[in-house]
Amino acid sequence: MTSRKTAEQLPLAFGHDPATGRDDLLVAEPVNAAVAMIDAWPHWPSPVVVIAGPVGSGKSHLAAIWREKAGAEIIEAKAGRGAEAAAERGPVLIEDADRAGFDDRALFHIINNVRQHGHTLLITSRLWPMSWPVELADLRSRLKAATVVEIGEPDDELLSQVIIKLFADRQLFVDERLVAYIVARMERSLEAAQTLVERLDRLALARGSRITRTLAQEVLGEMVGGEE
Repeated sequence: MTSRKTAEQLPLAFGHDPATGRDDLLVAEPVNAAVAMIDAWPHWPSPVVVIAGPVGSGKSHLAAIWREKAGAEIIEAKAGRGAEAAAERGPVLIEDADRAGFDDRALFHIINNVRQHGHTLLITSRLWPMSWPVELADLRSRLKAATVVEIGEPDDELLSQVIIKLFADRQLFVDERLVAYIVARMERSLEAAQTLVERLDRLALARGSRITRTLAQEVLGEMVGGEE
């Protein structure tokens, strides 16, 4: 059974702001180590921590929690962006380092400033640092000393929690049996969960329907078949 706010009756592309506070964090085996690291701040094993995981795995949620907790500044590891000076002032955050790109020397100096001034740096990435295109030997050495925490592939428990949360972010409350049906048949990724919930929501709105097993079966079939 589902419920929906009266204001959301038309099939429009509404924005849905996810809840990103610490109390909204979904905790399950694949993310436990990363959650524990965020909770442990400022008592980290090293000044630089890298959280690595696939798209949609919760890295941004964890980074947002840490940023608020630490009072960290978001920076870009590129020349002329003021990142090195920010690393002298306090904790700093670099998101999606592997996708956004970085300047080797800028990142090297950021890490040095963090270490020298007793601050901390959190970096999120899809890939482990050893897979980054680093040419500067000194930077490679610094990255080897960083603490890397991996977010593993989602299990059934985490996928179920994520789907329930994604629906709740849209003011939708779906029967647990329907969630179990979806999880048993979907691609094993949190990115797929986000896409699936969005498509189900829009399709239900367009048809003026509740989110049912028949609707879920249709969307799952489209996604497996590679339809956009």
